[in-house]
Amino acid sequence: MKSIPPTRLVCSLVIYFAIVFPGGAMLAPWLYWLAHWAGHWRPLSGLADAPFNRCLDRALLGLALICLWPLLRYSGLQSWRELGFIRQDRAATQIFKGFALGWASLAAVALLALVCGANAFVSTHSAVDWFHLLVSATLTAVIVAVLEEFIFRGALFGLLRRGLSWPAALIVSSAVYSAVHFIKKAESAPVVEWYSGFSLLWAMLSHPPAMMPAFLTLLVAGSILALAYQRTGALYFSIGLHAGWIFWLKSYHFLFRTSGVHPSFWGTDTLIDGWLSFLVLAVIFLVAWRRNVLWLPSGGRKSVEP
Repeated sequence: MKSIPPTRLVCSLVIYFAIVFPGGAMLAPWLYWLAHWAGHWRPLSGLADAPFNRCLDRALLGLALICLWPLLRYSGLQSWRELGFIRQDRAATQIFKGFALGWASLAAVALLALVCGANAFVSTHSAVDWFHLLVSATLTAVIVAVLEEFIFRGALFGLLRRGLSWPAALIVSSAVYSAVHFIKKAESAPVVEWYSGFSLLWAMLSHPPAMMPAFLTLLVAGSILALAYQRTGALYFSIGLHAGWIFWLKSYHFLFRTSGVHPSFWGTDTLIDGWLSFLVLAVIFLVAWRRNVLWLPSGGRKSVEP
C-alpha cells in the first residue's frame, strides 16, 4: 500500500470538506424548494413533507459523492481495487457472514429488551404490510450499506490509512461516520431562507443534539466495519455487516413498540440509542480486535490487503 505525505493528506481533506459543507449548506434550500414544488404533482406528493434537515443531509451527501472522485485522484486512490472492491472467490460468502453477524447482534438487543419487558411485539400487521417491510428494508439495507461503505471505509478510511497508522485512521474515520448521522436529527427553523443551511450547521455546532450513547454506538459500529475491511482487504464483509444492521433498524419500529422503561439503557424506537446496543457492539469489537475469528476466509488465512 502506497503512503502519501501527511501534508498532502491534510491539504486534500481540508479542501474537500471546505467545498462539501459550505456547498451543501448553499444547495440545501434549493433542494428543499425543489422538493416542495415537485410535491404538488400527485406521483411525487411525498416530497412535499420533506423536512429541511433531511434536504441538508441529502445535499451534503450528493456533493460529497461528486467531489469524492477528484479527491481520490489527487490522493492516489485511482482504482476500484484500492477502494476495497477486489476480486475474491468467496465475496458472496463474506457478505452473507457479515449480514448474519449484523442481524444477529441487533436481534440480541431487541430480544433482550422483549424478555425484560422494555418492548412488546406487534402482531397486528397484515401480509401486505410484511411484504412492504421486507422490500423496503432490503432495498434500504443494500443501498445504504454499499454507499456508506464506499464513502466511509473504502474512500475515507482507505485514504486516511495512507497517511496515518491504520488504528488512527480507524478512529478518525469512525468518528466522522458517527458525527454525520446527527445532521438529520437537528431541528431546523420553520421558514427556509437561502442561509438556512448555514444556520442549521451552526446550530448543530453550538447546540448539538443529544448524542450519547448513540454517538458511541455508531463510533463502535464504524470501528467494527473499518476493522473488517482492514483484516479482509475487501469491503464485502463490511457491506454485509452494515446491511444486517440497517435491515434491523428499518424493521424495529414495525416489529416492536417500546414501553418507555429506562430508554437510556434499552433504547427508543431507533434501537441504537441505548447503552445496551453500545455494549453488544463493544463486545463484538473487542472480540474481533483480540481474536481474528469473525471474518477469516476459509483455510485460516487473511486476505491480501489492497
